[in-house]
Amino acid sequence: MGKHTVNYGDKIIEFELERKNVKNINLNIKPDMTIVVTASEEVPLDYILRFVKSKTPWIIKNVSYFKETQPEYITNKKYISGESFKYLGKQYRLKVEETDEREYVKYYHGYIHIYIRDKNNYEAKKSLLNNWFRIKAFLKFEESLERIYPIVEKYGIEKPKINIRVMKLRWGSCIKDKKTILLNYELIKAPSFCIDYVMLHELIHFKYSKHNIEFYTFMTSLMPDWKMRKELLDEEVVREL
Repeated sequence: MGKHTVNYGDKIIEFELERKNVKNINLNIKPDMTIVVTASEEVPLDYILRFVKSKTPWIIKNVSYFKETQPEYITNKKYISGESFKYLGKQYRLKVEETDEREYVKYYHGYIHIYIRDKNNYEAKKSLLNNWFRIKAFLKFEESLERIYPIVEKYGIEKPKINIRVMKLRWGSCIKDKKTILLNYELIKAPSFCIDYVMLHELIHFKYSKHNIEFYTFMTSLMPDWKMRKELLDEEVVREL
């Protein structure tokens, strides 16, 4: 695999070229923002360079997206102003403000605000923020179910209820006999389209219990880009598991 560059205005696009036995030139951007191009040995390098240059606007747009969804590195949070918390795939700064009135959490103007009587009360701040995230998780997971369920309804899958758990080994779980989908609390850190992937994955388990060829064929027919969503979820969304 060799590295090459193309110039686009004042920008330099660096990419890795991998020669494979493929019919077309394929261009992929990994979540770490590495650009990989695959092409057969018969395709001249000049042609590949022109191809990459023609895709530069698309590359810049997607690299910018991945910059916004960089992983949240696991740290021991202190719940103080300036700390970063991930919500729906993006990082948000925390603002802790004292109040003599009701204690609560609110998101606005790109910040997550904690209004609390004692700014030094670690446990109170932690509890307030965790409860806020849990409420948001219920709302967002229900919204995802409303988006995704119509896709599978015609296949005889009954609409399940949603429960939230902190799970160590998986993003979701299907409990067929209780018509319930369990979703990992940490999933609220993921972009909505990744949550939709997990939702569809678990809904399909009501039809196919095992991860067999029928399961993945059905999954691909309903969500052709599910592998990309899974890759982003597994590699870039931090799970404190």
